[in-house]
Amino acid sequence: MRSLVAGIAVVVTVCLWLGPRSGAEAQPPIRIGASVSQTGAYAALGPNFLRGYRLCIKHTNEAGGVLGRKLDLLVEDDRSEPATALRAYDKLITQDRVDAVLGPYSSPITEAVADVTEKHKRLLVASGAASSAIFKKGRRFAFMVLPPAETFFEGLIDIAARRGLKTIALIHEDSLFPRASAQGALELARKQGLTTVLTEAYPRGTTDFGGMLRKVKATSPDVLIVATYDTLAMFRLLKDLDINPKMLGATADVATPEFYRTVGPDAEFVYGASQWEPELVTLRAGGLIPIARQYPGAREFVEAHQKDFPGAEISYHAAQAYGGCQVLLEAIRRAGSLHSEKVRDAILGLDFHTVYGRFKVDRQGVQIGRP
Repeated sequence: MRSLVAGIAVVVTVCLWLGPRSGAEAQPPIRIGASVSQTGAYAALGPNFLRGYRLCIKHTNEAGGVLGRKLDLLVEDDRSEPATALRAYDKLITQDRVDAVLGPYSSPITEAVADVTEKHKRLLVASGAASSAIFKKGRRFAFMVLPPAETFFEGLIDIAARRGLKTIALIHEDSLFPRASAQGALELARKQGLTTVLTEAYPRGTTDFGGMLRKVKATSPDVLIVATYDTLAMFRLLKDLDINPKMLGATADVATPEFYRTVGPDAEFVYGASQWEPELVTLRAGGLIPIARQYPGAREFVEAHQKDFPGAEISYHAAQAYGGCQVLLEAIRRAGSLHSEKVRDAILGLDFHTVYGRFKVDRQGVQIGRP
């Protein structure tokens, strides 16, 4: 089945960006800026994402830094607001004078930030954005880490088709990532022979989903897809309205431990796309995935996360942030410079495996290496 599931890890060196320690001690640190949602709508996922960045910077420093220099990470809270993130990156670049930046969490925020980084010709390795449209606007300095959002429901629809299900209904927030994942799902469903009986879009900020869900109940689809950041609110109402499709798929927080902890046993048989799972580091070579080559250092990453953040559950968001950080630093190392054009050329030439998986982009910056 073609689904967004990743296996992980054998014992390898976590960080490859070695610089002479004497030089790292003598030179000023490389300053790296990032804005991550620590409050607001994405507060449940942003902190996990930030932990990935912090671990990557820590491990790189422990290995000697990059270009013979240690790293400093400067972090702003964008409050899950695109406008706040835009101002944060402008401040990081123009006032804090950071040498490089790492991307924020979510596609809507990355879309806003990409205008700022493009203006200042700063590389944006977008660890938290899956909407390929962001990278198809002629921007030269934005690069995608995640698989395209259009593929997120690939596994769900493949299972539905193989089980003989016939009809699908889809509700999505009318913003970048949910819209892209919904459009991809509709096309995948068409190719698999499923009939779409309902498609409903709603504006961001909507709190009353009752009307849309009553339409779903009236069409009685075999499969319901909910592409949204409001999964919990939707889920509770589905239960109240006694809507029980044969398959229910959703984006975002369904793949996190918090979803199951909040919903409990009712979460069983709700399908979500996960891009990486910490439990898979226990796999050994010889299975479906050549682990050593595809996910180098993932076991050490999981162990470090458990040690440095005791009690904090790990989801794929931390791994994708760590992997995006690895990509930026590897490109700087290969370029032998912090100059944006040189690092850009290095990124375009990368075919590189991180703890999160393979990184390879096309000339537009769209991810083509990570299924």
